Amino acid sequence: MKAPKLNTIDDVLDSLDIIILQSVNQNDTSGYFAALYRQVTSKVKQGILNNYFDNGARMEKLDVVFAKRYIDAWYAWQNGESVTQSWEAAFRFSEKQLPVVLQHLLMGMNAHINLDLGIATAEISRGSDISTLKNDFFRINNILSSQVNHVQNKLSAIWPTLKKILAKTGKIDNLLVDFSMELARDGAWEFAYKLWEKPVDKWEASTIERDSVVAAKSKIVTNPKIWIKILLWIIRLGEKGIVPEKINHLLKENPEPETPKILKIN
Repeated sequence: MKAPKLNTIDDVLDSLDIIILQSVNQNDTSGYFAALYRQVTSKVKQGILNNYFDNGARMEKLDVVFAKRYIDAWYAWQNGESVTQSWEAAFRFSEKQLPVVLQHLLMGMNAHINLDLGIATAEISRGSDISTLKNDFFRINNILSSQVNHVQNKLSAIWPTLKKILAKTGKIDNLLVDFSMELARDGAWEFAYKLWEKPVDKWEASTIERDSVVAAKSKIVTNPKIWIKILLWIIRLGEKGIVPEKINHLLKENPEPETPKILKIN
């Protein structure tokens, strides 16, 4: 399998559709993150069209470079090639059926947001002042944050009792927000800025160091505290549907007009 060339945000959406379709056909839990990422990408596209960002053209470039890191990693993994430690942890975790949807999403978000976003941001800022990108960088994080409620609602569709647990404890919801949004907002920007400041020939070493830290952080998901394990176990007992059905739950209620027709389950 050969990774596609990506030039526009529509290329990204098309590539994500291919990943999602294969995940549906192969009962592959890695499709959970691809489905979520498609929703986020659609929101970014909508934001560009509605002049939400300071520089729409630059934001599309960032979206493409950012997405390429995930899509290239997915194809590399399919081909048995090496990937970053962070993506290896996520893809290996996706081979497990027992973890709940939320855990699979968090593993993908950890690798892509906490590692890839900073690299992509520094990359498109070469030769320019990275600080001019800061407002739009945080607007992307606002879009990511806006998807938290959508994810929660979709997870509740997979298992309706989840809403009651969230209302009483708030702990799973806080885990999602704290692990992904706050780390993405602060850590990814700090990493991007530090990377941008360095000579390009120092980037690889800095990226490897960051990758090791991010991969280690995934243990929060793979080996959580005991109270989280108990809640996740309860959720797993009640989580309904096969993998393709769960993927389609995550694709529902998309504010964009199109939801890939190829993914409908009869």
